[in-house]
Amino acid sequence: MKKNTFHLVSLGCAKNTVDSDSMAQLLLRDGYRAVDEPDKAAVLIVNTCGFIGPAKDESYQVLGELAQGKRKGQVLIAAGCLTQRYGVEVAQKVPGVDGILGTRRWMDILQVVAELRSGTHPEPVYHLPEAATVGSDENDALRVSVAGASAYLKVADGCRRPCAFCAIPLIKGTAVSRPIEAIIHEARVLRDSGVRELILIAQDTTDYGHDLGMKDGLAVLLEQLTESVPDMDWIRVMYSYPGYVTDRLIEVMATRKQVLPYLDIPLQHAHPETLKRMKRPSNIDWVHKTLGKMRTAMPDLAIRTTFIVGYPGETDAEFQALYDFVNEIRFDRVGAFQFSFEPGTTSAPLGDPIPAEVKQGRYERLMELQQNISLQVNQSHVGRTLDVLVEGFDNGLSIGRSYRDAPEIDGMVFIEGKAKVGEIVPVRITGAMTYDLTGVLANKKAPSGA
Repeated sequence: MKKNTFHLVSLGCAKNTVDSDSMAQLLLRDGYRAVDEPDKAAVLIVNTCGFIGPAKDESYQVLGELAQGKRKGQVLIAAGCLTQRYGVEVAQKVPGVDGILGTRRWMDILQVVAELRSGTHPEPVYHLPEAATVGSDENDALRVSVAGASAYLKVADGCRRPCAFCAIPLIKGTAVSRPIEAIIHEARVLRDSGVRELILIAQDTTDYGHDLGMKDGLAVLLEQLTESVPDMDWIRVMYSYPGYVTDRLIEVMATRKQVLPYLDIPLQHAHPETLKRMKRPSNIDWVHKTLGKMRTAMPDLAIRTTFIVGYPGETDAEFQALYDFVNEIRFDRVGAFQFSFEPGTTSAPLGDPIPAEVKQGRYERLMELQQNISLQVNQSHVGRTLDVLVEGFDNGLSIGRSYRDAPEIDGMVFIEGKAKVGEIVPVRITGAMTYDLTGVLANKKAPSGA
């Protein structure tokens, strides 16, 4: 175990991964070296997730395993969402945690490490300032996470939406947008390092710029990005909010060729009464009209959404309305979750009255429907040629993603033969599975029978 080494485990979503990579940047800049084996690190860090019950359980499990294996001279820091919300509880549940760092002050990681390593601390060191600060207070860390030729770029943090089931505002604070200049600078750095796909993320990308006094802030950001980094091949937008996909945003997406015709818009439900209890936008007519506008402007638009089943008070009729809605709209991608009771949220007084077996049954019905839709949508692409970003090669197949596929959550394209990793190549689609596609390089013949 060398003195200036660290081992960092990042749990949860891509937004958390950006925070983890930003902390790692600061440590590396200060002379630390990252190691893969925990027993070889002087500093152990777990960037936790605390969004829903299973995520909290995983965070406690990883912390517990590292605490049990901790060696003399090592320090263990619990950072991120779980600690921001349950700081004292985390230290009580996991003896051996030395430091508690909240998600709102990830940029103070060096300060916490230095304090822990300066002497003996019989009690955990807590660093949980309430301020949710971004921009000039980020210690010049890039707010990005690079994976191959793709990179997540965080444009804002926190959330001001009132969703009853969600603890994010309690964890992250209100929405704080990053300056456009900083985002453009990072996009240029990523382009210069060989990144081909830029993925814009925030708790709510469509709220970008509201706190800066901007109108249509996401559309403005996309306009400036495409003008400032015209040679970035793909720009993908994640986590948009119903009711805030404006006509200007649709126009920018449709006319700026770098912006992929892909929309991630978590709708959460389709029955107005359920949505009202969720404190979500409940105008389903807006959803129909807006998705119609987008599909007219972008005929190849791929739409991803997420839904919650088993929300308190969800009747059979309300679930059926959701089922029928999914059957009608025919989304490219759907993620579904069973309601998870979160204390402290505004939905907490509603309890968790729907039996687990009912939730599970509704979840299975919805996902079976979507699997059939996904297969049919995928089959409609057979015979087309799609650009594919190649990410790997295994057993004679190149593996990549098309514009329809966000990393980790969507499907893949499996290509016969070897294509250069990191390149975007034209692929003729020859086969379809429930979530994935198969194909051949467009300049090569398909095998007989394809």
